[in-house]
Amino acid sequence: MSGLLPTRTVNKVWGRQELPAPFENTTGEPVGEIWFEPPQELDQLLVKYLFTSEKLSVQCHPSDAQAPEGGSGKEECWYVLHAEPGATLAIGLEREVSPEELRAAALDGSIEQLLTWHEVKAGDFFYLPAGTIHAIGPGLSLIEVQQNSDITYRLYDYGRPRDLHLHAAMEVAVRAPYDPKYTRHIPADGNAVLVSGPHFRLDRIAGQPSANHVESIAGRALVIPLSGEYSVAGKVVQPGECAWCEMLDDVAWPEDGMALVAA
Repeated sequence: MSGLLPTRTVNKVWGRQELPAPFENTTGEPVGEIWFEPPQELDQLLVKYLFTSEKLSVQCHPSDAQAPEGGSGKEECWYVLHAEPGATLAIGLEREVSPEELRAAALDGSIEQLLTWHEVKAGDFFYLPAGTIHAIGPGLSLIEVQQNSDITYRLYDYGRPRDLHLHAAMEVAVRAPYDPKYTRHIPADGNAVLVSGPHFRLDRIAGQPSANHVESIAGRALVIPLSGEYSVAGKVVQPGECAWCEMLDDVAWPEDGMALVAA
């Protein structure tokens, strides 16, 4: 049955001691991620909040076909909630490179100069197909919606004492620029279909959606309020929380609310 998803707080060296409202850090360590544990009925999707004070590792993920046996690939997307002035995301490369050049750049750190760094602001949206080389810079709060997979291949980690996965990364990395068709800026108002692909659908819904919009999102879904107070199957759901429902008819939409809906 529908209900609120339990959260998991994940400490990261690149996280923050102080979190934006409505979150509160009670761990004493920098918090990088807030996860919503997916229900069994929607266990192919994972939703996270990310909060950064330092750069994340340069990494990529395999597709379903490239994942180790028994695992799934990882395609993901980012919806930027807040960005400090000059905050950036690295997605794709400035130019196409050979496997040998990419490997050498990962080993000596010059891969940072090969990356395309995108200056971002609130409302920017990016979809990352499997194999996309990427990194998240400091000064950002964002929501990540992804295939529920923990397979990450690090190419470079700024000298931090964590394992790299160069061989596996080289097998799946797209050694080319990021296709601009996968990014857009979402207007402050109105509804928008952000993702409509083989792995998941993601919508940004402001206020009351039309009946046709609700009908177009069939079956189970995750509701992630950005503003306003929602009711999902009679349970109150507020910003900083996530709920799942059997169908969107179970959701009471506030006139002044805004939410992401993943299905």
